[in-house]
Amino acid sequence: MGELDGRVAIVTGASRGIGAAIAEAFGAAGAQVAVTARTLEEGTSRLPGTLRDTVGRIRDAGGTAEPFAADLSIPDDRTRLVKQVLDRFGKADILVNNAAVTFFTPVADFTARRMALMFEVQVNAPTHLAQLVIPGMRERGQGWILNISSVAARHPSLPPGPMAGLGATVYGMCKAALERLTTGLAAELYADNIAVNCLSPTQVVPTPGTVFHGLTTENDPNAEPPEVMATAALALCRAPAATLSGRIAYSQDSLP
Repeated sequence: MGELDGRVAIVTGASRGIGAAIAEAFGAAGAQVAVTARTLEEGTSRLPGTLRDTVGRIRDAGGTAEPFAADLSIPDDRTRLVKQVLDRFGKADILVNNAAVTFFTPVADFTARRMALMFEVQVNAPTHLAQLVIPGMRERGQGWILNISSVAARHPSLPPGPMAGLGATVYGMCKAALERLTTGLAAELYADNIAVNCLSPTQVVPTPGTVFHGLTTENDPNAEPPEVMATAALALCRAPAATLSGRIAYSQDSLP
């Protein structure tokens, strides 16, 4: 018996990196996994990794997974995604909000269009997807929502350190908003036995995205493999809300 046997999980941003690692861990734990991202097939993104790749690895390991291509910056795509998952699997027990669109630019040079896109994918989309799955979770008397954040949500110190010039302020704004959504929603859904938590890497994870942005390298000795995040995500998506909810957690913390 797997820890997530009988449960259905939606994992966004699951074509590569942390999202793919979480999806694979959930599949290995027995969940039926709905993986979603924009990149379904090779040749549609400049970064490596596709939904087909993630689904293939889950199935090769004996798990159950289906790909659902969606652009989470589009509200209609979000609605369609959840409908398709419910039509295919009948329910959604777990929602992992991992998808992100990120630009690293100083605030003085940030365009309104790029800022709106980042907030749409990293704040509005998690909120909307939660709204879409909450009714079913309430009906079944349990559920788990996990938001993926970052240490960028923390307030910087002054005088600033060497990371201040990376242009991560807007990214940090999005993640700070996501963390506040997490704690507020955890309080609202506590009586419904729906756990809502937030998880950040303790150290930078060498994903195709972080390597592309120059935040780390594939062989960085100070980096953290995505499997560490996957293990922590599994811990946060199996305990009841009365035991573990409203947590702003880091991957290498000790979780009950």
